[in-house]
Amino acid sequence: MGLRVLVVDDEKAMRTILKKVIGKVEGFEVLAEAKNAEEALEHFEINKPEVVFLDVEMEGTTGVECAKKIVDIEPKTIIIFATAHTEYMTEAFELYAFDYLVKPFNIERVNKTLLKIKELSNNKSSHGIDKIIKHEKGLDKIVIKNKEGISFIDTMDIVLIQREDRATAIYTLEGHYITSEGLSDIEERLDKSQFFRSHKSYIINLSMISKIFPYGRWTYIVKFKNTDRDALLTHEKYEEIKKIFV
Repeated sequence: MGLRVLVVDDEKAMRTILKKVIGKVEGFEVLAEAKNAEEALEHFEINKPEVVFLDVEMEGTTGVECAKKIVDIEPKTIIIFATAHTEYMTEAFELYAFDYLVKPFNIERVNKTLLKIKELSNNKSSHGIDKIIKHEKGLDKIVIKNKEGISFIDTMDIVLIQREDRATAIYTLEGHYITSEGLSDIEERLDKSQFFRSHKSYIINLSMISKIFPYGRWTYIVKFKNTDRDALLTHEKYEEIKKIFV
């Protein structure tokens, strides 16, 4: 199965064009289409597509607001905004959109974006940063409230903390914990020399990093030691993290 795609646009003709273009590129499968944000979120909850083509101006909830809800469910979703208006570009990039297509767009331009996504999904082993830093100070444990009560988590064991499915997940070397607490609330209780806000949806343990490589134009992927979990890193944060390691 190829990368699963959701196409969202209030114009049926535009949805048809995008589906035809995407359908001709090997490695992609259009799972569903939607004419507004409400339908898009319903499809996303059910299918969890890896790629979403999203119109910005739609009746009701805008594409930008829809994108915010999508990344709160799955931050790594590849979002490509498609719109006739360029004034939303800055806000779109703040959401770490993979690309921004201005209508009427050239089919070759869409193909170029699809091929770039395909290339990135097939090649996740280059441009690594292999240095790590040592844990020097900070609290030994962090207390998290969840449905089971209260969990005491060794901070040294935390690999990353991320937003997913509208909750916050704390991943350790041994398992994970789910809490309704926000990332910012947890971030305030962590040692800033050890934990780093790499993205609005992620906090990472700097001592666990094994590799960093590009993921789209403005974002990077962070890989960790002894786990298959990974995290997103914005370009701005990438520049900050280089100053720590270099």
